Amino acid sequence: MVLRGEERVMVIEVAGVRAPYGRAAESALSVCREYADQALYHHSLRSYFFGAAWARTRGLEFDAELLFVSAALHDLALTPAFDSHTLPFEEAGGQLARVFTAGLGWPAERRDRAAELIVLHMRDDVDPARDPESRLLQVGTSADVSGAGLDAFDPAFTGALVTAYPRLGFAADFVHRFRDQAKRKPDCAAARLVAGDWPRRALANPLERF
Repeated sequence: MVLRGEERVMVIEVAGVRAPYGRAAESALSVCREYADQALYHHSLRSYFFGAAWARTRGLEFDAELLFVSAALHDLALTPAFDSHTLPFEEAGGQLARVFTAGLGWPAERRDRAAELIVLHMRDDVDPARDPESRLLQVGTSADVSGAGLDAFDPAFTGALVTAYPRLGFAADFVHRFRDQAKRKPDCAAARLVAGDWPRRALANPLERF
């Protein structure tokens, strides 16, 4: 099933895994589509679907709207419009999420949760029993960026997801974005990843061969 916008098509179901539909999801998608290039836009959506698929196979209940909105916004602070020269990109992205969700009329606690998901996706693993949405964004982004945990997914699902949202040279572009963050903000989490073997793993992600 697809939802047709002015410029791009959003696939709202991939191999039986659905994206939420409603004002919040539509608005977040619209902002992501406007400010992210297509490779980053596709990454944001693949991150949601990977996380949602991981939850489905484990029977894990989660707030799909919260996860989708956070996934759509989580990397926008890597774009020129929202880049911060002082804050790590995930913290700047969390602030963006607070502002965006205020416009949706979300209460303060829910706005804080959207920001928390975005900040925590660059931190140590979260216990899914304590905070399922944060763990799902971690799972989704890790699988899509570096291939971590890909063996947990049905290859048919993974193939369908990359067909729906092609990579478009995502890995090389994303490594470049992180190296830029590391150069300007040497104490950030991205800098620690760049200093290790993360660039190699990202570039060697099996998803890049689809």
